[in-house]
Amino acid sequence: MNLVAILGFDVGGSSIKFSVMSEEGQIMRKGSILTPDNLEDFYSELVAAKEGLAAAYELEGAAFSLPGAVDDEAGVIGGASALPYIHDFNIKKALEEKLGLPVTMENDANCAALGEVWLGAAKYCQDVVFLVIGSGVGGAVVKGRRVHHGCHLHGGEFGFMVVDDKGTVLSEAASTRALAEHVALAKGMDKDALNGKEVFELQANGDRIAQEAIEDMYSQLARAVYNIQYSFDPELFVIGGAISEREDFVENITRHLHAILDKVGIARIRPQVTRAEFGNAANLIGAVYHFLQQKQ
Repeated sequence: MNLVAILGFDVGGSSIKFSVMSEEGQIMRKGSILTPDNLEDFYSELVAAKEGLAAAYELEGAAFSLPGAVDDEAGVIGGASALPYIHDFNIKKALEEKLGLPVTMENDANCAALGEVWLGAAKYCQDVVFLVIGSGVGGAVVKGRRVHHGCHLHGGEFGFMVVDDKGTVLSEAASTRALAEHVALAKGMDKDALNGKEVFELQANGDRIAQEAIEDMYSQLARAVYNIQYSFDPELFVIGGAISEREDFVENITRHLHAILDKVGIARIRPQVTRAEFGNAANLIGAVYHFLQQKQ
């Protein structure tokens, strides 16, 4: 008798990761394929992956983590992504027909948040904010262990928060891409001459420009966390993205949070901030958790 399991797909611009996972969250098989550049090949690769696993597992359904403004109820992905062919039609219905399985789908950042809520850093929490720091600043809002999408599917789009009178948004002030560009331009270099890792290496070697830029990034993120705390009031903030793996990253955001709280005497709640446990694997875990939630 085949094991009962859920097939998960994490669709990215360059690769599609997939897994077979139990309802308890145990990953029993995983793999990866290159992301095709057209819709028909996209379907074909997904079907081939499913058929290669169906002999060993009794698949309940397929859970997708996808880029864009994903509307699971309508079956449509709005917005834009590196995969234009997945947008603006009922792709959920098409996937169900191609795979012969029930399908659920959710935005990738929302899946990452759900993965941390189900089995990761926020597994004991109900209300959580997930912040992803990368080429932009994104994230998710989780209320009662379910994603809060908002009426325009923009819940958790923290990168659009305005940080000054010039209309600068948080993604332009506190992402790793913005950090690297600011330091490069301050040094008279081409804006694409550095990456985030190189900026932190400059800081470690005593570079003043890098040090000031990194401190400003921490300050901007701490201000965002403070403002979200006093608007949504979550139990926990989980920080994701490759930069969050730095040992001192959360510590430095917390340091700047304390500086804000010292100035705002009326504020008694100290936001709790931690880093994500799963990295990229959270997308697959969260996609499956979303599937299980939709079954209830």
